[in-house]
Amino acid sequence: MNAYLTPDGKPRPTIGPDTRPLWDGFRHHRLLLPFCAECGKAHLPAGPVCPHCFSDDIVWREASGKGTVSTFVIVHKAWFPAFAKDIPYNVVQVELDEGPRLTARMIDLDGRPIAIGQKVEIGFEDIDDTLTMPCFRLA
Repeated sequence: MNAYLTPDGKPRPTIGPDTRPLWDGFRHHRLLLPFCAECGKAHLPAGPVCPHCFSDDIVWREASGKGTVSTFVIVHKAWFPAFAKDIPYNVVQVELDEGPRLTARMIDLDGRPIAIGQKVEIGFEDIDDTLTMPCFRLA
C-alpha cells in the first residue's frame, strides 16, 4: 500500500507544498514556478493552493528568472554547508518579473557592490552530482 495514494489510487491531498518540480528544474538549469491556472499568478513558496485566489489548479511552468534585487545581506556564517568555503558571501532577495520573490546567492559581481534595484538573472550552481542550487548574477 502506498501512503501517498488513497485506496482507490488517487493522490492524497497534502497540507504542505510539493516542491519536487522546483528542485527537478534546478537540476536541469531551469526555473520552474507554480502558476495558478485560474488567476495566472506565479507564487513561491509552492503550495497546494494559490495564495491569491485559493484555487488548487496549479501548473508548473518555466519562468525567465529575471528580476530586481529587493533586499540583500552579506552572510558571515554558512547557511548551507556547501558554501562554507566562500564565507562571507552575498544573499539577495529578488522580485522576479513573474511576480514572486526568490532568495539565492549572488555571484560574479567582479568587485561591484550590490544595490537595491539592480537587474539580475538566475544562474545555477552544481553543488554535487545530485544537487543544483539557484544563484543570481547581474543582468
